[in-house]
Amino acid sequence: MSTDHHGPWTVADVLALPEDRTHRHELLGESLVRSPAPDVRHQRAAFRLATVLHAAARAARAPVEVLGAVSVTVPSGLVVPDLLVVDADAAAEDGVSVDAENVRLVVELVSPGNSTIDRKLKPMLYAEAAIPHFWRLEFDPVPMLAVYELRGGRYVERTTALSGVTTRLGAPFAVEIDPAGLSRQ
Repeated sequence: MSTDHHGPWTVADVLALPEDRTHRHELLGESLVRSPAPDVRHQRAAFRLATVLHAAARAARAPVEVLGAVSVTVPSGLVVPDLLVVDADAAAEDGVSVDAENVRLVVELVSPGNSTIDRKLKPMLYAEAAIPHFWRLEFDPVPMLAVYELRGGRYVERTTALSGVTTRLGAPFAVEIDPAGLSRQ
């Protein structure tokens, strides 16, 4: 990472950083935030949830793409959700980031070192950017998926998918999920 950067960071500054597979770089306001790469449990759950979302999107013939850890430009900076569902046309552009207006769903998998950001700050930024759906996967004490929908400029919890129970969700397309199988070996 550049050590000679002075002054506030911009989206262009962050996007110009060299690729780094050991850290994620996000811009919150004018501050650069570096987070360590997710652990194996996190990666396993993200892959499995992406697979479920991809299959459901295809079954629904939804014109979307399911992506992992792609930068999203929001009014207050640049964030990297763990998973996102974007309009297929926006994903076809093959850039290094997508505009929030093209994002239908963001998913955060809560990491111990980023729990406050994942639970409080990022949902606020996603709501500000008018992303219609937000999901949060918690791991402890057992996996559970909190499902939110944007209403009146803020997220309202629609349901919670509990571990060991298959829950049917209707938006942004129909999907059935049991969080229990997402992270176990």
